[in-house]
Amino acid sequence: MTIEPIQLNCSFCGKSQDLVNKLITSDSVCICNECVESCSELLIDSQPDESNQNSKQNWLDHPLPKPKKLVEYLDEHIIGQEDAKKVLSVAVYNHYKRLRHKAAQEESSSTDEGLELQKSNILLVGPTGSGKTLLTQTLAKVLDVPFAVADATTLTESGYVGEDVEGILLRLLQAAELDITEAERGIIYIDEIDKITCKSENPSISRDVSGEGVQQALLKIIEGTIAHVPPQGGRKHPNQECIPVDTSNILFICGGAFVGLEKIISRRSNSKSIGFVSSKVSSKKVKLESRAKDNLLQDLELEDIVKFGIIPELVGRLPVVTTLEPLSEEALFTILTKPRNSLVKQYQELMRMDNVRLEFESEALRSIAQEAYRRKTGARALRGLIEELMLDIMYEVPSRPDLTHCLITQEMVDQHSTAELLHYPSTLSLHRTVS
Repeated sequence: MTIEPIQLNCSFCGKSQDLVNKLITSDSVCICNECVESCSELLIDSQPDESNQNSKQNWLDHPLPKPKKLVEYLDEHIIGQEDAKKVLSVAVYNHYKRLRHKAAQEESSSTDEGLELQKSNILLVGPTGSGKTLLTQTLAKVLDVPFAVADATTLTESGYVGEDVEGILLRLLQAAELDITEAERGIIYIDEIDKITCKSENPSISRDVSGEGVQQALLKIIEGTIAHVPPQGGRKHPNQECIPVDTSNILFICGGAFVGLEKIISRRSNSKSIGFVSSKVSSKKVKLESRAKDNLLQDLELEDIVKFGIIPELVGRLPVVTTLEPLSEEALFTILTKPRNSLVKQYQELMRMDNVRLEFESEALRSIAQEAYRRKTGARALRGLIEELMLDIMYEVPSRPDLTHCLITQEMVDQHSTAELLHYPSTLSLHRTVS
């Protein structure tokens, strides 16, 4: 009589011992090596994320720069806009001071219900190329917080072709490498906010899905809510798992050129002086009209933004409003050379990689600044002008090891080309070989 061996099976997955590599047995329970590995993974996933806790602690331990230090840092990268730098630095400092105070209370498990400090989002009003995006981006860099830029013109109401408002939060999550804790203390800059104004005077009967509808959708997110963000972007689906993001601690900065806002300010200012006015009021009006071509935005009031087409509810959620001045010709000249990442230094570094020393005559830089000022697109015109000017040089130099010095003259700028100078160096002195 032969006794058959007892067949043991895994108590979790039911596999027999001959189908697995190892079967661990006890008095009444068996478990295979595959189930052990699965249980280990589950235990690891269920443990608290120490990296998030460490990042939070490091953020609290890192000293918060004071407003004056923030302005000093901005001065190294951005020319002019002194008022905007001051307003932004104070607003950003107060925002993160509020977050630190809140985090300290949570860490100490304090139950003291004191004053609730609400956040103050920011609205930047200024002409194109005046530095709105660069200001916010530089502040986020010095504060070492996640930063995302969104274009308001691509947003539409939920259910219509375009991008949902929650898509803005996805960009911030991606900037934070999907770390929700980090993203919830980041900065979002919404550009072209003036392009989603209400079209109440439009005779069309179609729904304004990219105007007032988007403003209404932005209200809750900007003020603070738990938004559900689809991890892959696009439209949300009923069966899709979304990432919950608390926006109450995210700083929103909105910016726009608001073309035509000066006319609204001028009409408001003129309407206040109708009738019999004193000589003092009259002189004030003349002074206002005399600087109308300079910068009327300095007299901006919230009612002007509402008349422009931004709904009052959204204006109320952007309590900090500051204006940026149009860049003068002198400011554009300074931008070329003074900032830490100036355009001249950038192109000099590019040429240095090819062992060529690049120089610009002062008169050449003046001509570039004059042309950029004439184009009325702010600092953005500077890169385009230098790129056009340097195209032939950057095409030719990598194949010319005999060149070690390149000089940009006013003549090249005035002719908008360096091709002829490249091919005839002996007569027109584009470059000089330095021994």
